[in-house]
Amino acid sequence: MSAAKASPGRDHSRVGFVGLGIIGSAFSKHLLAAGFEVGGFDPESARMRLFRSRGGRTRSSAAAVAAECDVVVTALASFAAYEAAYFGSRGIVARARRGLIVADVSTMPLERKLAARDRLARVGATLLDCPISGTGAQAETRDVAVYASGPAARVEAVRPVLEGFARKVWYAGEFGAGSKLKFIANHLVTIHNVAAAEAITLGLKSGLEPKLMLAALSNGAGSSRMLEVRGPLMLADRYDEPTMKCDVYQKDIDIIGEFAARLRCPTPLFDASRALYSAALGQGRDKQDTAAVCAVLKEMAGVATAVARPSSFARGNTRKRGMG
Repeated sequence: MSAAKASPGRDHSRVGFVGLGIIGSAFSKHLLAAGFEVGGFDPESARMRLFRSRGGRTRSSAAAVAAECDVVVTALASFAAYEAAYFGSRGIVARARRGLIVADVSTMPLERKLAARDRLARVGATLLDCPISGTGAQAETRDVAVYASGPAARVEAVRPVLEGFARKVWYAGEFGAGSKLKFIANHLVTIHNVAAAEAITLGLKSGLEPKLMLAALSNGAGSSRMLEVRGPLMLADRYDEPTMKCDVYQKDIDIIGEFAARLRCPTPLFDASRALYSAALGQGRDKQDTAAVCAVLKEMAGVATAVARPSSFARGNTRKRGMG
C-alpha cells in the first residue's frame, strides 16, 4: 500500500518523532511524503542521518522536539528508552507546554503510560495511548492499524497525522483501552507466529514441496497474517533483516503475561508459545526476526536449515534495547 498524499491540518502540521527505529522511521517517512513538516530525534546517529536524507529536521533531544512541534509521536522499544524520552533531563516532559498532544505508539505496561499522561497533564499537555497492530514490514507499506485511546476530541484533532501512516485508525475509548487492545492483538500474534512455524516445519518434515505448501496454506481456511507475512521468511530461513526483533518482542510477551496474570485469565496457548521465543533467545537469535521460532522448531524436528545458529560470543550482550 503506498502512502497517500494528505492535506496536513493547519493546526497540527508540525509533527515530531521521538524514536526513529523500524516503526518511527517508517511512519515519519510516510508523513514527509504526505507533506507534513516533520522533526525528529533518536540517540542513534545512523537513524538520524536516514531521517535527514528523507527531508526530516533532526533535533538534539526529545525535549527540543516537544518544544517546537504541535504533535509528537513516540515510538520507543524499551523501558529505558521510554523513561529517557519522557522523564529524562532532556525528555519530553521537560519542555512540554499547554496544548501539546503526544501520541504514543509504543507497546508499554499501562502504568508507565499513565505516569507519563499524568506528568504531561500538569502542564496542560495531552498524552494519547495509540499503539499499533502490524509488523515493521507492514509499517513500511502503511498497512498498520492504530488503536487510539484518550479524550475523543484530542484523538480527532490528530487523526490526520495518524491516518498519514496507518490504513485504519480505531478509536478504542478512554485512555488505556488502546493498550489493552494491543496486548490482545499481540497475544494472537504470539500464538499465530508459532502456529505458522509449527505447520511449516510439519509440512517440510512430511516432504511437501515448500512453495506449493505455503501458497496452498495461505489460500486456505487455516491462513493467518503471520503465515502470510512471516511464512516466506520461515521457508527461506531469512531472519537477519528483522521487522520485529526477538529481544524487543520478549518485552511485549512479558507485558502480555503480566496483564493476563493480573486479570487471573488463563492463557494456555500463549503460555505454550512463549517457550519457543525463549528458546530462540537462548540460541542467540535476539536480533533476528521473530520468525526465527521456526528455526528452533526445524532444529527440534531435524529438518535441514540453511542458517546456522548466530554466534552468541560474536554478538556479545545483545539484550540491551533502545528506541524503536
